[in-house]
Parts: sequence; C-alpha cells; structure tokens
Amino acid sequence: MLAATDARFATRPVPKLTAGLLALGVHGLFLVMLVFGVSWQTQPAGPVAVDLWEALPPATSPRPRPQPAPQPEPAQPEPVRPEPVRPEPVKPASKTAEPPPRAPDIALEKKKAEEKAKAEAAAREKQLAEQQRIETQRRQQEEAEIMRRMAAEAAAEAATLTQQAEAQAAASRRQAAVAGVVSQYRDLISAKVRGNTRLPENLAGNPEVRIRVRLLPTGEVQSVQLTRSSGNPAYDDAVLRAIEKSSPLPLPPDRDARAAFVPELSFVHRPKE
Repeated sequence: MLAATDARFATRPVPKLTAGLLALGVHGLFLVMLVFGVSWQTQPAGPVAVDLWEALPPATSPRPRPQPAPQPEPAQPEPVRPEPVRPEPVKPASKTAEPPPRAPDIALEKKKAEEKAKAEAAAREKQLAEQQRIETQRRQQEEAEIMRRMAAEAAAEAATLTQQAEAQAAASRRQAAVAGVVSQYRDLISAKVRGNTRLPENLAGNPEVRIRVRLLPTGEVQSVQLTRSSGNPAYDDAVLRAIEKSSPLPLPPDRDARAAFVPELSFVHRPKE
C-alpha cells in the first residue's frame, strides 16, 4: 500500500513558477479584500463577560491526539471575487412634483383683508339697518295701537255723551210731559173744587187759601188741613167743605204724574181763578 502511494506522488508533475506566483497573488488579493471587508463592517465591541475564580483549576496534561495520515494537497480553487458595492443612483426629481410653497403675496393678503373688513362692515350696517327697521315698525305699530285705542275711547266717550244727552233730552221731555199732565190735572181738580164751593156773600177781592190734602191712589180724600188762611174764615171753611165734597179727586193714570198728587197734595185755591 505504501509503495503504491509513493508511486502516485512520484508521478505528480512539479508546479511551475508561474502557477505558484499566480496562486500567491490570488491569495494575497483575497486576504486584502477580506481585511478590507472586515474593517468596513466592524461592529462596536459588545460587553465582555469575565469569570472570576478563587483558585486555578488543576492542570491536566493534554492527551496526545492521533496524527492524521498525510493527505495529498487538493487543487487550489479559483478565488471568488466579490462584486464591488455600487452607490445607489440618485433619482432625478419628478417633473410632476409640487413646486415649493411661494412666499405669501403681501399685497394680495392686504387686499383680501380689506375686502373681508368691507364685507364685515357691510354686514354690520345691514344688520343695524334691519334692527332700525324693526324698531321703527314696532314704534309705528305701538303708535297706531295707541291711536286706535284713543279713537275707540273717544268714540265710546262720544257715544256715552250722546246717550247721556239723549237720556237727558228724554228725561227733559218726560219731565215736560209729566209737568204738563200735572198742570192739566191741577186745573181739573181746581175746577171740580170750585164747582163745589159756596162763596160767602161778603167776599171781597181774590183771596188765596192753601190747603194740604192727603189722597189715596184712587183719588179719595183722606184728610184736609188748612196750611195758610185767606183771612176770611167763611171763605176758608167753604173751600175745605168743597174739597171733601169733590172726593174722589181726578188723578192722572201716569205713575210719575200721579206722584205729584199722592199721597199728599198742596192745594191752592182762589175764587176768581
């Protein structure tokens, strides 16, 4: 077996100087790229854990490891070249992107503020005018209501005065009518009494006698009393007897007119009237 192995190694061709230099250059390049990559991606050192021992563990002699059989050196593979890191290209700004905000136009803002102030002033004026219109309308309505009430009160007062005047006129007419009826029946009573009076023969002049007569509603004479003598006792007695003889006296049918005779009548008699 050993003889065969030696014969296999004895038959391998000896590498040339060019191949050795090429392999050495490839390994150097790989080593540089490895070092550069490691230094480029170096991370900050993490926390270090340290174990503290009170005493060192007893030393142990390492056990001898069996030596592996020598293996033939494999063919060196061609090293893989890492692709260089290319920076990401900057994308150009899109043409449809919104333009940056412009600074506010001071004149435009001032114009807008003035227009807003004018609009607010116009709205206030309109509101004030509406309030004044409503207040004027309210005052007009109140004045119209006052005038209507005054007119109604004046009309009612005029109607009352008219009614009072009419009532007074009616009362006056009634009083006149009653007075006329009373005067008429006084004349009737005087005529009846005069017809029953027997005047004395020696009566001179036109003496007046006053007599109070109490009457019933039917005209009957209840009593006769001399209130004022004529100065002639014979004439006075003649009138008293004539009144009693004239019972019942004529009385008006109207109640108001009859009230002037009943229950008491003041009778005045003169012989020549």
